[in-house]
Amino acid sequence: MTHEQTAIKTTYFSIAGNAALALIKGLAGFFGNSYALVADAIESTTDIFSSILVLLGLKYANKPADKNHPYGHGRVEPLITFIVVGFLITSATIIAYESIQNIYTPHSLPKSWTLLILGAIIIWKEISYRIVLKKSNQTNSSSLKADAWHHRSDAITSVAAFIGISIALIFGKGYETADDWAALFAAAFILYNSYLIFRPALGEIMDENTYEDLIQNIRVVSATVPGIMGTEKCFVRKSGLKYHIDLHALVDANLTVKEGHDIAHRLKDTLREKMPQLGHVLIHIEPSCLA
Repeated sequence: MTHEQTAIKTTYFSIAGNAALALIKGLAGFFGNSYALVADAIESTTDIFSSILVLLGLKYANKPADKNHPYGHGRVEPLITFIVVGFLITSATIIAYESIQNIYTPHSLPKSWTLLILGAIIIWKEISYRIVLKKSNQTNSSSLKADAWHHRSDAITSVAAFIGISIALIFGKGYETADDWAALFAAAFILYNSYLIFRPALGEIMDENTYEDLIQNIRVVSATVPGIMGTEKCFVRKSGLKYHIDLHALVDANLTVKEGHDIAHRLKDTLREKMPQLGHVLIHIEPSCLA
């Protein structure tokens, strides 16, 4: 299975899980008198739409290069990540507003059985986070990583809700708003996570140099190719699930143009064989007088 297929399959997993949890949380929050659970349901609902956007983005990014897009369509991925962050900020704002409204509105204590629902949700969302994050690392997908953090933020809001409801139930009358404060805390945490997701995507679309480990691996692999005496400049930019590189390689200055050309092709083929995450590989041959 290719990285693209793995990423798309993982997104379907997220959509199905979020849809089920949004329904469960909404019903439990309504009948269990817990706004923290309702807030959780709101976030899960926005997660459904953001996961659908991630899915559409991954499918579009997987389109082959064409005349108008010689490097492919991968740059749509960080753009989708920006939209996902927008969903997160919107859901956090709604949750915060409703939490503040409920803090100033007298209401009954939440039902004790809602803690069982929350406990199961916390475990499932943490498992989902780990699954999706693992797949995002395997596929080098920034939008899939954003989707993973949706699961983690969902788990955190559920933990906050669990604590808030527990306080309300333990201390009783006068502490009815504890789960509303928990929902407000969850909103702040979602906003913080939004920044953590936004910053790498911004760096990706601005071609920020954050690939030192990859560059080091490129240099190591290059050194194994016969005729390559060393490497100089190495520039990397990410587009979708692929990394495009420009590499300056040193060869014997006494070689013919054809010999240097053949070495460059061997280097390119070796890099793409050993490092399948690479997309376009541009090799610039530099003469070395150290032969």
